[in-house]
Amino acid sequence: MCNLYRMTKNADEVANWFAAVNDAAGANFGAEVYPGYPGLVVAEGHVRQMAWGFPVVLKGKKGQPLKPKPVNNARDDKLLTAFWRDSFAKRRCLIPVTRWAEAEGERGRMTRTWYRLAGHELFAVAGLWRPTAEWGNAYSMVMSDSCAQMAAVHDRMPVILTPEQYATWTDGDADEALGLVRTCDLELHTEKTEELWVGRPRPKVEGTLL
Repeated sequence: MCNLYRMTKNADEVANWFAAVNDAAGANFGAEVYPGYPGLVVAEGHVRQMAWGFPVVLKGKKGQPLKPKPVNNARDDKLLTAFWRDSFAKRRCLIPVTRWAEAEGERGRMTRTWYRLAGHELFAVAGLWRPTAEWGNAYSMVMSDSCAQMAAVHDRMPVILTPEQYATWTDGDADEALGLVRTCDLELHTEKTEELWVGRPRPKVEGTLL
């Protein structure tokens, strides 16, 4: 599960990297992206700013509506369920990522461990998007089982796509896209840090996996 990633390229650089039209000039997003916060995606051949996480409106004990919770990760084995099915069939996107983080270590003393595709300063993660009444357009990352390099830290990881897979993911049919949803077999670069996970700037909302 990914609840934090870095994206240090600007919208023009992303547009050039993915040969896309830049619709996100002047986009306001942080180099570190948290659930419920804005990030960049490549959708329908355009670079766009969207909110990270599909909003789910919850209710309190008295039935009162609570603030929406972002579902920012989509499990590979849930893509054909009702929550994800329409987006998976019609609205798949590329999420540009510099690296993503996982919490590692003892509870209460967990630190950030960063992962990226070895030899790449930018890569694409498989994503889904949809319009929402709460936050406008929103996106979610697709998750698969972790590879051996990070299985000891977390049992889920983002689905990484290579350039020759981009068009199949965004424009292929559902069966073709589903064939790309698998554990990464490419080398990852791992960076362990002493930075406490709980010491990071806390978002107003916590993300979730569905």
